[in-house]
Amino acid sequence: MNATRAQSELADPLRNDLRLLGRSLGTVIQACEGKRVFDTIETLRRSAVRFRRQGREEDGQLMQQLVKQLRADDPNLVARAFSYFLHLFNIAEDRDQNRRKRARALADPAPAPGSLRQAVQLLHTQGVSAHRIRRFISEACVMPVLTAHPTEVQRKSTLDAHREIATLIAQRDQPLTSEETADIDSALLGRIDTLWQTRMLRNTRLTVADEIENSLSYYRSTFLSAIPRLYADLSRLLGQEAANPFAAPAAPLEPFLRMGSWIGGDRDGNPNVDAGTLELALLRQATVVFEHYLNEVHALGAEISVATLLIDASEALRALADAGGDTSPHRRDEPYRRALIGIYARLAATARALTGRELALRAALPAEPYPHPQAFAQDLATIAESLARHHGAPIARLRLAGLQQAVEVFGFHLATLDLRQSSDVHERVLTELFARAGQDGQAIAYDQLDEAARVQLLRNELATARPLASPWISYSEDTTRELAVLRAAAAARARYGRAAVRQAIVSHTETLSDLLEVLVLQKETGLIAPAGVAAQHEDGLMVVPLFETIPDLERGPGIMAAWLDLPEVRERVRLAQDESQEVMLGYSDSNKDGGYLTSNWSLYRAERELVDVFRARHVKLRLFHGRGGSVGRGGGSSFDAILAQPPGTVAGQLRLTEQGEVIQTKYKDAEIGRSHLELLVSAVLEASLAQQPAAARQAEDAHMAHHGQTMDFLSASAQTGYRKLVYDTPGFADYFFAATPINEIAGLNIGSRPASRKQGQKIDDLRAIPWGFSWAQCRLMLTGWYGMGSALQAYLEEGAAGAPRAKRARLAQLREMAQDWPAFRTLLSNMEMVLAKSDLAIASRYAMLVPQRGVRERIFGAISSEHARTLAMLKLINQRDLLADNPALAASLRERFAYIDPLNYLQIDLLRRHRASQRRSDAKPDPRITPAIHLTINGIAAGLRNSG
Repeated sequence: MNATRAQSELADPLRNDLRLLGRSLGTVIQACEGKRVFDTIETLRRSAVRFRRQGREEDGQLMQQLVKQLRADDPNLVARAFSYFLHLFNIAEDRDQNRRKRARALADPAPAPGSLRQAVQLLHTQGVSAHRIRRFISEACVMPVLTAHPTEVQRKSTLDAHREIATLIAQRDQPLTSEETADIDSALLGRIDTLWQTRMLRNTRLTVADEIENSLSYYRSTFLSAIPRLYADLSRLLGQEAANPFAAPAAPLEPFLRMGSWIGGDRDGNPNVDAGTLELALLRQATVVFEHYLNEVHALGAEISVATLLIDASEALRALADAGGDTSPHRRDEPYRRALIGIYARLAATARALTGRELALRAALPAEPYPHPQAFAQDLATIAESLARHHGAPIARLRLAGLQQAVEVFGFHLATLDLRQSSDVHERVLTELFARAGQDGQAIAYDQLDEAARVQLLRNELATARPLASPWISYSEDTTRELAVLRAAAAARARYGRAAVRQAIVSHTETLSDLLEVLVLQKETGLIAPAGVAAQHEDGLMVVPLFETIPDLERGPGIMAAWLDLPEVRERVRLAQDESQEVMLGYSDSNKDGGYLTSNWSLYRAERELVDVFRARHVKLRLFHGRGGSVGRGGGSSFDAILAQPPGTVAGQLRLTEQGEVIQTKYKDAEIGRSHLELLVSAVLEASLAQQPAAARQAEDAHMAHHGQTMDFLSASAQTGYRKLVYDTPGFADYFFAATPINEIAGLNIGSRPASRKQGQKIDDLRAIPWGFSWAQCRLMLTGWYGMGSALQAYLEEGAAGAPRAKRARLAQLREMAQDWPAFRTLLSNMEMVLAKSDLAIASRYAMLVPQRGVRERIFGAISSEHARTLAMLKLINQRDLLADNPALAASLRERFAYIDPLNYLQIDLLRRHRASQRRSDAKPDPRITPAIHLTINGIAAGLRNSG
């Protein structure tokens, strides 16, 4: 497959990379599949390119005709070809992003926007000292959380090949001889050949164990190296590192940036997650971090060959070397090596004790395990201090300093694993426990109590030492599973440290009792002691509400006020939670519930009200943003989103989910991953410290005073339009299930969680993630814009009803909001990106899959009208065409569409064939069609990048 000539806006290096990768893929396809298949793909590709560049309808008709003629294995081969080119496009574009970033740094000494250097310089110009920044980060918490909500449809084997190809493409940027270039190109061809001959799809459904292993691959490739490097850069910017390279290296920074995970602990709606997966996840995490430490310590032993015949060592270092147990005469004058041999032995013993496995790849002496990570860190500090005192500081900076920082960040647990469960499950468990245990000889029907009675009963239970659950009673599967998970969490905290499991997230939090139930269950499983019991050895898990739907978001601030006003909760916050409390906000369900604008505005208002609730009670608020990849699920630029948060909502406390294909996009390798982590940390620094809290609040209050009622109007109007379409239009569910590949997505082996909460075809039961993913596949992206156009138009027309001058004033106000209010500007910016990726012409072809003509024309007509209205309103406010201010992104999308379009045409035809065979009782289904559909899903997702 020859790559197309890129649009002129694409940089030459990127265009050259695309040509090389496309030419290599075409060579592989022709060799493996023959000239006929190659010519078929090329003809289809050329038609798609012409269609995108010239817009000729005959090219669109030719594409449609070509895919209809595909038979036997050809649909699979075509789907694979275009999917793999989009994979390669992503690799080339990511490389070009790194290339341009480096070129800018070389050409312009000014710090790049979003960089740590730019953030620190900005803070310094505003009078924020390095000392204040260090004090700030010592109390901060910034945590990306990898979740088990995959829309990532690529296998690990494919991702591994991607990394190798990316490495080779990067090598081609170096000055090379013709022989070296030929060697690299030959290696590229081999990697792409491997990619083509590797099965793209999984044969079996992804298990939780698979999800755990996939997530851990990012630690090996990215986090374990990128995060210590980021800390080192920040330390240098804060003046921690002395100008003299022989001065002692700075001590590790307080670990404010850590990693989190849901994978193995998120039980909400996933029957495959239980105590066993929790234990497995923590075991595998510990295994990965110990393997890293053992490799690093072994490498240090090889590197630090310092001899006391040449230079002295500290007494503490000599004592550590003598205690290490190494008696080899060859290392008698090499105390650092002898010390590291002892450290390696203790690490190996610790790994054996905590994982039950022999992880040391080299022979290790018998040794006592480390009791905790701090003891390991102290031994490393002894080595660093001795080196610094004896002119060895540059040696310590080579590897030792990074390892020291890694130990501070990752401990023996690697990442904090959250628990999550739905409030209705907790209610069922407590109902059974109270019914079986009773009170004063009477059974209690907990589920029949009103809210006030529930709260009182739960508080009484927390205050008593009596066990509610008995080891002599057999309970239902739900209850047994939930108690087992919490007991496993208690055991894990004792084993790996309390940082291993810190949060218990309550999905569908609707009342105060939903939170108290989790405290009672923790008391029953040894995570917390009853109130008044002096022997409280466990601080327990922070109970974190998750407010998801629009009504939940509206109730959230009131629930948190009641929660923090409970004396027993206030005491826990003070003693066990460092005066902080986390609140999670759900983007996916609120969007599915109320649409794009209403979801965002409801989240924004809830955050403002939560700030007031927490400020009045002098408790630190940590918001946990349940964002996804698509804009409809909170996606878009994390940097812009953080800076657009209401004042006081960041304040150094931020957790956010990283999901689906976004994990692979952001963290595929250490260079790209470090860049995204840097953006995250820089945004938190700026949002927290760049403005004085009083001034920021004053500016925000002014925005709310001038524009709050406008946003209320827009939100109400947008929600009405959205819900009228999705929930009140007869036949809408039939349209959705016919005009999108939702049923085929549910059959794709991309995750361990079911796509729907119940069997059947009801929008209410469908999970928000496949809901948004399906709209992206058919190129409508409805979750990222629907309702906005009619809301904006209604606002302007209401003004016009008074006088033309009033309409002009309202338009001027909307333009001012887009210019000056970060919240509204980010809302429009994300929507603009979604609209640029949507395609009504292709979506209309998906609509033809709906058999009922009346339903099809009515619903697609409404969608099409709203799409046109939204485009018109956006252009009116921005006073420019889509992406006119971002020609590089516009050019990239045009190039991508030429390869996504054929996949859409093919998917439509395959869906038609597949469903026709399902309707015919006498038809024998072609077993090759379903895999081909799944291949198109893979390719379209890869091309759109943030559709999950």
